[in-house]
Amino acid sequence: MNIRIALPSKGRISGPAVELLEKAGIGLTDNSNRKLFSNTFDPEISVMFTRAADIPEYVADGAADIGITGYDLVCEKDVDVEMLEDLKFGATRLVVAVPEDSEYKTKEDIKKIKTIATEFPTITKKYLDENGIDAKILALSGATEVAPLIGIADAIADLTSTGTTLKMNHLREVDTIITSSVHLIANKESFKTKFEKIEEIKTGIIGVLHADGKKLLMVNVHKEDLDKVKDVIPGMGGPTVSEVYGDDNMVAVHSVISEKEVFSTINKLRKIGAKDLLVVPIERILEN
Repeated sequence: MNIRIALPSKGRISGPAVELLEKAGIGLTDNSNRKLFSNTFDPEISVMFTRAADIPEYVADGAADIGITGYDLVCEKDVDVEMLEDLKFGATRLVVAVPEDSEYKTKEDIKKIKTIATEFPTITKKYLDENGIDAKILALSGATEVAPLIGIADAIADLTSTGTTLKMNHLREVDTIITSSVHLIANKESFKTKFEKIEEIKTGIIGVLHADGKKLLMVNVHKEDLDKVKDVIPGMGGPTVSEVYGDDNMVAVHSVISEKEVFSTINKLRKIGAKDLLVVPIERILEN
């Protein structure tokens, strides 16, 4: 059973997508010489590199079984695919923006605009229709933010993460059309006929996401101090406690904690008298 995964060939989500697969154990056999098609260390899984904007259609048509791409691109292509998982990175928003000195101040004012420029005509049309806005859509392939400045549009519908680019071009947000992040998607038929393998891939990827920002804390403590340790460690569902071989007075405590809490937790444990503290990276956390 062969599975083809479509990944972005370039752009801001390409590197993180490849890294996510590698951490999930689906590394490329030759990542240093990226080609259109690449094999992985799993003989049943191959990778196809293409434009992120084309991935929804490739997955919908069956050229790829699963893909990693932006939710905004899936909506723009308006394709019927299986939405497997929100991968929680690459967050962005498609917003309506107007010149800073524009008369359009509120969402209600948007109804007065005559022309809106965008790289996302499908999503934008749906938004205009749903809000009763009778405006012409000017479809552009890039540099959308300059459209109002050169007088060819009253507003734009464009992606923003921090709003910095909009401010640099003297634009301000008036409304959010959709919020987006990177998603794992699958071909509908492949999801049925290759369900087991696709679920294995999905589980591996989710395990990496769950492990992100977490560490395994291991420490030895005296049995009489165990309750104090439990109060200090902010673990996932409580710490695991086991006997220390050769020392009846000590127990070993293992717990998964946020890396943001490592510094303060270690210092609290040392004050209690904990010994042999270890902090270990976690690659994956698989939950039932």
